[in-house]
Amino acid sequence: MDDWTRPASRANICCVASQVGSVLAVIAVLAGVAAAVVAVLRLRARRGIATAMQRATYDVLHTAALAAEPLRSGLTQASAGKAVRHLRALVGAVGLTIVDEDTCLAFDGRGSHHGDQFTAACQRALSTHRTVVLTPADLPCDRVDCAVRGAVVAPMSGPDGRAAAALVAVADDQPAPGLVQATAEAARWAGSQIALAELDSSRERLARAEVRALRAQISPHFIYNALTAIASFVRTDPERARELILEFAEFTRYSFRAHGDFTTLAEELRSIDRYLTIERARFGDRLQVRLQIAPEVLPVGLPFLCLQPLVENAVRHGLSRKPGVGMVSIEARDAGAECHITVEDDGVGMDPAVFAPGLPETDDGQHVGLTNVDERLRSVFGDHFGLVVETAPGAGTKVSMRVPKFHPGVRA
Repeated sequence: MDDWTRPASRANICCVASQVGSVLAVIAVLAGVAAAVVAVLRLRARRGIATAMQRATYDVLHTAALAAEPLRSGLTQASAGKAVRHLRALVGAVGLTIVDEDTCLAFDGRGSHHGDQFTAACQRALSTHRTVVLTPADLPCDRVDCAVRGAVVAPMSGPDGRAAAALVAVADDQPAPGLVQATAEAARWAGSQIALAELDSSRERLARAEVRALRAQISPHFIYNALTAIASFVRTDPERARELILEFAEFTRYSFRAHGDFTTLAEELRSIDRYLTIERARFGDRLQVRLQIAPEVLPVGLPFLCLQPLVENAVRHGLSRKPGVGMVSIEARDAGAECHITVEDDGVGMDPAVFAPGLPETDDGQHVGLTNVDERLRSVFGDHFGLVVETAPGAGTKVSMRVPKFHPGVRA
């Protein structure tokens, strides 16, 4: 009997052992997965924001960025409405409003029914250029459920100290010193963002004025010469005269267009080709032109009328005073993130001292438009993107510029 049961017992033992082994294997796999999860969580903790202070810093900076975006477009009801919620989060008030001299531009949170009182306090703060703290006595209210117990009114002053609006932080208790300081700092920061918006706007207005001045400076001289050249062909070659009139019409249409502060390199070169066609009718074989343009830079955006004045300067002050044949070379190269453009002539050249900072342009219009173009390039792209002029008497002139292929705000 024992001999008959032994094989079955061995089989049962083997089966149990196999089951135990499977369970242990599963446990080992689960332990490995748990260890991996713990390792990933620790790695993420190290890579992410690990402390409460870091999290608080991130939250403040992120909220400030959200508030800055609308304020940088100028202070209006629309921009105030987008910024007020984020400004309230920065200050930590139960309610917050942005008030100009006579209107509540936007409100977030509690206390909107005290708008007239806040407006009066805003006028006081703006006239004295000081923060005003309102107590319950300054904010009488007939509402039983009114939770407003005080407010802090801080002028939104820019770097020059001027302010046209104020920030009002509402408190549900007597305003604490922390709320007063937070409101004053938030108002000062918001004022600087509005001042930057006004600066951007003034730069745009200046750029438009400079373009208008450039048109007025260049156009009379060119128009006179163009019409004189066209008139010379009216009897001898009427078809040529007709073609030149069409080129002249397209050139003036582009130069005097009323919309857009920017254009593409392709459009500017197309206008320059029309200009040179008319000038070649005047100079004949004396004017030679060499173009070397990389196709990939043709869509690059640049300020309107920033290349044409360089070519006109090369023809007007380089070749018109030079005996014999003169060459104007226009080159645009692909330079990675930038486009490098040069306009060069082998004309009479100029005195480099003419381009010294602060000196006015000469009476005969020498280097016409170069200062204008240089200032507009720096205004749009930054001080590293102005003109570089290489010239000397008798050595010709080479004018170079660098233009970023992509730049925020440049939409041709």
